Amino acid sequence: MTEDVLRIGNASGFYGDRFDALREMLEDGPLDVLTGDYLAELTMLILGRDRLKDPARGYARTFLRQLEETLGLALDRGVRIVANAGGLNPAGLADSIRELADRLGLHARVAHVEGDDLSPGGRFPGALTANAYLGGAGITACLAAGADIVVTGRVTDAALVTGPAAWRFGWEQDVYDRLAGAVVAGHILECGTQATGGNYSRFAGRARDLRRPGFPLAELHADGSCVITKHPGTGGLVTVGTVTEQLLYETGGARYAGPDVTARLDTVRLTQEAPDRVRVEGVRGEAPPPTLKVGLNRLGGFRNEVVFVLTGLDIETKAALVREQMDEAFDRAKSRPAQVTWELARTDRPDADTEETASALLRLVVRDGDADAVGRTLSSAAIELALGSYPGFHVTAPPGKGAPYGVFEAAYADRADVDHVAVLPDGERKVIAYDGATRALVGVPAPPLPTPLPPGPTRRVPLGLVAGARSGDKGGDANVGVWVEGDGGGDRDGDGDGDQAWRWLVHEMTADRFQSLISESRHLTVVRHVLPNLRALNFTVTGLLGQGVASQHRFDPQAKGLGEWLRSRHLDIPEVLL
Repeated sequence: MTEDVLRIGNASGFYGDRFDALREMLEDGPLDVLTGDYLAELTMLILGRDRLKDPARGYARTFLRQLEETLGLALDRGVRIVANAGGLNPAGLADSIRELADRLGLHARVAHVEGDDLSPGGRFPGALTANAYLGGAGITACLAAGADIVVTGRVTDAALVTGPAAWRFGWEQDVYDRLAGAVVAGHILECGTQATGGNYSRFAGRARDLRRPGFPLAELHADGSCVITKHPGTGGLVTVGTVTEQLLYETGGARYAGPDVTARLDTVRLTQEAPDRVRVEGVRGEAPPPTLKVGLNRLGGFRNEVVFVLTGLDIETKAALVREQMDEAFDRAKSRPAQVTWELARTDRPDADTEETASALLRLVVRDGDADAVGRTLSSAAIELALGSYPGFHVTAPPGKGAPYGVFEAAYADRADVDHVAVLPDGERKVIAYDGATRALVGVPAPPLPTPLPPGPTRRVPLGLVAGARSGDKGGDANVGVWVEGDGGGDRDGDGDGDQAWRWLVHEMTADRFQSLISESRHLTVVRHVLPNLRALNFTVTGLLGQGVASQHRFDPQAKGLGEWLRSRHLDIPEVLL
């Protein structure tokens, strides 16, 4: 490690990410710390069901297989590895890593962080998993005790960076601006290649090879600033655009709260320092909230679906017939599903030259607490129609037995009620106490807006011709971040000079306009957050995803494509921007 910079990379954005990334990041360039993010709301539910089958499980087993190929390489190169792959059983994963190291003839100092699991004690009755989001201080303690590998349970994604940064630079709990800079760096890194061109909304026409983006790394400095980059020669790209999109992903307003610090996203400044190098600076921080977020997963019941294919003419009439037939069949059944949802996707085209493009899809989803109500009841009702329904009757696949689904809920716990424990390489248990200031989380005043563009000729074209977007999920809510590139004017002070695309977007894309374009949001609460430094708007759509991704409330249960839907909608856009 050099004295003034911490090179910290990422090799996993989710449980199931590219298996070879850990090796690639170790082989392709120098690093001090390599992180891996394996946890998400849905992952915790999956691990919870694993733990029901076997109490010794509950962690991301993929990580252990990755280490089998790379542990020796990491130790040889002096790269510390920090991952939240411990899931619901960080102690079990730490023991398995020690066993792996012994089998490989390696000496690895392994530590873990625990205390996030609030399931014991009945504090949250009926929860399959209940985990507080811890900060990075436990990781700091493990690294300070000489750990080569630190595995955690449910820490915040950004804690994988704040922990090593505080260790490397000796930060105390109250250096809020520096911690906030590390939180922003951690948020940019946490989703792997989404920061290096993966899922990038403005990828079309790029000359760069985006087939296999390299994973990102941050060159983090003691003042909290950093440069986001990637190893030389790897695929993808790092631009202000790719970094902006990831900053907007799964965030909300200007205050981005965490257990270590509340970072002010409205203070972030991004600069393209060189090809594949984006400088991140100016981040301000505030004391964290007095409570910790707790993620709860419960088993919600059983779910099943069947998709009817409607081909050719009279699509609406065919759909109405099969709906009536299924409703009557449910009425005759002894166990009608508690929830019955229909959705007609008009994928058909007139005078189509293939049968597939002549067909629409009618999707039926049922939910109930009784497995038979979504299994045998649905399959019998649907298949018995095969010779007595609409012309051309067929389904994409016969319905099966149904499957359990989960629901997610966010709760909050007082910091004093959550044990944060670092289990050091020698087995010592160190309680991590937070004795710093706290600050209740409130919104920020609306920033001043630049002057609107003057009237001029417009064309009705897709929003995506001038704006990028990225969307995602937070429990039952969705967020959509929308941003524009500068046109060279570089208007940062809100006086309206220069940045024409931003001046148009901030006045045009109101919450009302968003709801007019995204029909599913019209009966929901939509809140707009303005981030002038990023030339970005962030929209939160409350309740769009029902009870979270595991409940599969809608066609796109994590709202991954919501931003692209918005970009495809047509608006009257000034010709000066096109």
